[in-house]
Amino acid sequence: MGQFSQQVVNGISLGSIYALIALGYTMVYGIVKLINFAHGDVYMVGAFVGYGVTVLLKWSFFPALIIAMVICAVMGVVIERVAYRPLRNSSRIAVLITAIGVSLLLEYTMMYFMGPQSRPYPAGVLVSKNFKIHGVVINSQQIVLVVIAIVLVLLLQFIVRKTKQGKAMRAVSYDREAAELMGINVNRTISFTFLLGSALAGAAGVLVGTYYNSINPLMGMNQGLIAFVAAVFGGIGNIPGAMIGGLSIGVVQTLVAGYGGSLFRDAAVYVILILVLIFKPSGLLGKKTGNKV
Repeated sequence: MGQFSQQVVNGISLGSIYALIALGYTMVYGIVKLINFAHGDVYMVGAFVGYGVTVLLKWSFFPALIIAMVICAVMGVVIERVAYRPLRNSSRIAVLITAIGVSLLLEYTMMYFMGPQSRPYPAGVLVSKNFKIHGVVINSQQIVLVVIAIVLVLLLQFIVRKTKQGKAMRAVSYDREAAELMGINVNRTISFTFLLGSALAGAAGVLVGTYYNSINPLMGMNQGLIAFVAAVFGGIGNIPGAMIGGLSIGVVQTLVAGYGGSLFRDAAVYVILILVLIFKPSGLLGKKTGNKV
């Protein structure tokens, strides 16, 4: 029972990172029905920005977190403006190929400048102290990671539910043409959605670099796909669903790694994806949509 509880605690920490990345997938899909496969590499860029701030500038964790979020937010807006907006009325396959191209561009650009090898974050960026509660070891970094994820998700919910721009996002998600007729600037709303999602991905990059102490230019590929599975599992297009999906996938991965070996942890995620697509394609909190005839 102690091992099970320990794996659940570790899974919540990992799942919080997945949730932050999955939120970007689910918001963009909810607004423009686009699977932004470059999103995982924005998360990778955030990790390297945090690395540069802590190593080169010798700044602490929170300045690195904020700077990474800002730079990734700007990057998300640029990607949307340059790569996706001109193809908004094109076929889905054209947009998908473009997303893969942007993903590869980010990966190999980072590899060109930083090299292909993994890099560790400097020790002491975030204080690490263990607490033992009923046989379960909880690290102070895990607490900070989960708290930051919760704060960011609550802030996102406030923006979406209470602000004028958030209401515009919901209107565009519901009916883009009607929203435009009502005077909503659709282009600005879509750019704002990319900004929010990319900022959360940048935060996730710094958190994973600090906690797992290893980053590399290809880290966004696998982590991005797993976060995408989390978004589908929770119900892509649904913000609470992305959070639940991320936490669930994180817990499943750590339980599989703890009881079945790390070799199967990623395989279990894709088995979940297959089962969801077969039995509940809309995800846990997603809504069924009918096709007009």
